[in-house]
Amino acid sequence: MADFNTLAEAIIAGDQIGAKAAAEELIAGGSTAGDVLEKGLVAGMNVVGAKFKANEFYIPEVLLAARAMKGAMEVLRPLLAETGVKPVAKIAVGTVKGDQHDIGKNIVAMMMEGAGFEVTDLGINVGPDKFVDQAREGARILLMSALLTTTMPAMKANIEALKAAGLRDKVLVMVGGAPVTQAFADEIGADGYSDDAASAVEKARELLGL
Repeated sequence: MADFNTLAEAIIAGDQIGAKAAAEELIAGGSTAGDVLEKGLVAGMNVVGAKFKANEFYIPEVLLAARAMKGAMEVLRPLLAETGVKPVAKIAVGTVKGDQHDIGKNIVAMMMEGAGFEVTDLGINVGPDKFVDQAREGARILLMSALLTTTMPAMKANIEALKAAGLRDKVLVMVGGAPVTQAFADEIGADGYSDDAASAVEKARELLGL
């Protein structure tokens, strides 16, 4: 019989079939969806994040772990909705206007979901209007990614759009991507910056006071 550690280990190993089977066994054995999420999925993804940060895991391992996590989430998602288990917070993530890169953004989205956030992935080439819409719809954090120095100014444009819409004080803004720095984040008035996906989860929790 699977236990929470079995599920966490399957996530860490990137075993999609094993993770889904462990989640199904735990639910069948009477575990709540909330416990399976927190003690299995989140626990496993926390280890993946730590290994990624320590350069013990690289992008391929993280993508495999995230895929395994998504397999288990297929089992849990309808049950979590039924039982009213609340996500950590609603967030939205997107690569800014003019930028077509998505690998880093995808990893951040997966890590955030694995940490219990409700994630709306806006995709690539995302204009200010979509970020503003997410703020209106209750997103607590907007995460903006840029992989080109030429698209970094779009982050400032997004923040200005939030101000113009009267929403800047209603939402937190995090920025990241290869050319982005803490100094740039400070310059444009972002609330947070991270240089990798694991740190993004930590920063999001910190900004929310969790």
